[in-house]
Amino acid sequence: MKRIVTILIAFAVLVSCGGVRKKSATPQTVEPLFYTYEVVAEYPHLRTSYTQGLQFVDGELWEGTGEYGRSQLLRTDVASGKVLQSKKLSKEEFGEGITILGDKIYQLTWLNGKLHIYDKATLRHLATHTYKGEGWGLTSDGEKLYMSDGTNYIRILNPETMAQERRIGVTLRGESLQYLNELEWIDGKIWANVYTTDHIVIINPENGVVEGVVNLSGILPEKERDYKTDVLNGIAYDKATKRIFVTGKNWSKLFEIRVIAQ
Repeated sequence: MKRIVTILIAFAVLVSCGGVRKKSATPQTVEPLFYTYEVVAEYPHLRTSYTQGLQFVDGELWEGTGEYGRSQLLRTDVASGKVLQSKKLSKEEFGEGITILGDKIYQLTWLNGKLHIYDKATLRHLATHTYKGEGWGLTSDGEKLYMSDGTNYIRILNPETMAQERRIGVTLRGESLQYLNELEWIDGKIWANVYTTDHIVIINPENGVVEGVVNLSGILPEKERDYKTDVLNGIAYDKATKRIFVTGKNWSKLFEIRVIAQ
């Protein structure tokens, strides 16, 4: 708990206008752009979904959920929030991030070191690969997989072999940024939830530099919260219409947002 509090304090300092800057030229010290948001539309979201991964493909929303004994892969209708198709993980596995590449769905597990691959059309299990460390978020640029693991690094994986080809060290104003959670590839950048905060960071995948910070504070009204409501987590992008969706763990709403420069 102390480590999480320390990270949160450090993050709060870094995103403030007078944040600490390193004197060293390495890693790069870049001033990020800051954004707020406008809610364009609201859609229902299952309060039982402990959201770990989110992706919008071909007019449908896909979601990976967590918690032992409750982890699933879901295909849902955005407008109604109705589950159209589902696949449960074993009771021993805690589901994490998901991504879709071609006709395959990839789903991480938290502490089990397993990455499951499914057929997108049928959800038939195709393969399981193993990895070291924790699994948090997952996304794709259309060719490679990008995986977060709770550290300040994002791993770049070969989607066929799951071999790590390289990794990116993520920095905000020259400081390492940890607790990168759910990931989404949007217009050539990696968007990442920062765990336990209401912020999304926009990362340059070439050098790991945070180029933007989106503050989503207050997006879920207090009247929609109770003791089960957890943190912001979940970013999905509709490439066809440029829509951005966000939600959180056990949230009652999925929000379509417009990002506005401050």
